[in-house]
Amino acid sequence: MSNHVKAIDAVVNIWTEEALSHRPDWRDDFFAGKMKAQRGLMQGLSLEQMIDLMQEAGIEHGFLVAAKAGRPGLPGCYHLPPQVVADAVNKYPEHFSGLLGIDPFMGMDGVRELEDAVRNLGFIGAHLYPHWFELAPDHAKYYPFYAKCCELDIPIQLQVGQSMIYSTEHRCRSVGQPITLDPVACDFPELRLIGIHVGIPWTDEMIAMAWKHDNVFIGADAHSPKYWPANFINYLNSYGQDKVIFGTDFPVLNFKRTREEIDALALKPEVMQKFLRDNVRRVYKLD
Repeated sequence: MSNHVKAIDAVVNIWTEEALSHRPDWRDDFFAGKMKAQRGLMQGLSLEQMIDLMQEAGIEHGFLVAAKAGRPGLPGCYHLPPQVVADAVNKYPEHFSGLLGIDPFMGMDGVRELEDAVRNLGFIGAHLYPHWFELAPDHAKYYPFYAKCCELDIPIQLQVGQSMIYSTEHRCRSVGQPITLDPVACDFPELRLIGIHVGIPWTDEMIAMAWKHDNVFIGADAHSPKYWPANFINYLNSYGQDKVIFGTDFPVLNFKRTREEIDALALKPEVMQKFLRDNVRRVYKLD
């Protein structure tokens, strides 16, 4: 068992009743239906219950996302107030850190919000769902945010790979092809870019980006490890061992089951240590 490695989960959705009150009602159909999350979770969990589930799975710390899913006012879209995440981090700093969601349509107001979140609320990175805005990661609207991430010396996570139908009233195109990280990584060589959700179905493309660019990494969340493509497992266990970061996208993946499936991959011990803990500490400069 790899449970002696105290893991850091780089992608966690805060699932308290307060956080869920800001989300639209598509979550039940999507998370419990399409994504097969446990239906009992749909009523919400306390922070203490979340921590218990993490610790049962050998996960010491989780990055909570203050998500921005589309433009408020459009069907199915919402922004989770950053203060909800900041309050959780303030209450349990040993268990949680915060990532601030990006809405490119907020322009410089959004850039200033990002700076405030990092400088004054303790957030450690940015998070972006390109599909919710139907703008690929290399679109000009994101560039002020990328520049601010460089200035603040923080990484940004972006969903790559296909998107799903979250709200039937607002169907999002899959705009996050990993190749669109290429111009961003060229234009911002000091920006630490993490393509989350593995890159499926363009996993080879995601691997190519991480191989090409020193500043591009892969987040291995939201897809059950037992279904990961063989080439991705090989990459993780060999020449990509410094480039892949563990996550669940909880509640999309269950903490404990995900750890068990990772154990079943029989990765090299030094790879397991890097994947579950060391890589994310380095990329986020947690030391």
